[in-house]
Amino acid sequence: MTKFLVIIGFCLALLTPAAAQNARLVSTLSNDTIEITSSFDGERMTFFGNIAPEAGSGQRFIEGPFHVIVVILGPTQDLVARQMTHNFGIWLNTDEVAFPRFPSYFHVLASGRLREISDATTLTSNFILPEAHAMVPNPAGWWKTLVFGRELIRLMTEENLFGVQENGVNFLSDTFYSAQLILPSNAPPGPYIAQTYVFRNGEIIARKSEGFAVRKIGFERFLAQSATQYPLIYGICCVILALFTGWLGGVLFRR
Repeated sequence: MTKFLVIIGFCLALLTPAAAQNARLVSTLSNDTIEITSSFDGERMTFFGNIAPEAGSGQRFIEGPFHVIVVILGPTQDLVARQMTHNFGIWLNTDEVAFPRFPSYFHVLASGRLREISDATTLTSNFILPEAHAMVPNPAGWWKTLVFGRELIRLMTEENLFGVQENGVNFLSDTFYSAQLILPSNAPPGPYIAQTYVFRNGEIIARKSEGFAVRKIGFERFLAQSATQYPLIYGICCVILALFTGWLGGVLFRR
């Protein structure tokens, strides 16, 4: 009886090879460093890769269909969302929620509609949905954090710092994909991470993370470093420059 069950199990495994397939992602990006100068007006980046069988599996091909989602995360920062109310003719900050380690940039590129690729639980637990960053534990409470977080995301979306492109990934073959992102001119400098997820039947079967950097160079870098490393000297120089500019303007117009 035991031998009979073993034979049946072996036959079922042969009949369902797709369920046992494991995938690996071979991917790269167009450039790993983006330099910001005074004429910087954005940068186009390309993410591409191929979905292949797991190394050592003995398979030459892996069956789809697949969906790919690329999540680009910028450097984190501590942000505060404030609520303003109109009291006696004056706008005042009446409430606020702090969001520690909130992404300064977040963009999603997908090969289809997110809710059709996978369920909301999977998308939220992997921080693929923008709203997932507004649902992290916070002393302000779950509901209040969600309301303020959504407003913060809405404001950052208006500044092109948050976004979702549900047609941003194109398959050039059954397993080879390409995605393009236009990094805006106001992209914060710092380390970025591109997290790529491969889905099949709503489940993640492969993932990979790759990093790139956005950094200022030249005079812009000198100003940024001076403002952060030597704030007192930087402030004094700004005041002196403003006074000199005002004096020079007065002299020129007096003539």
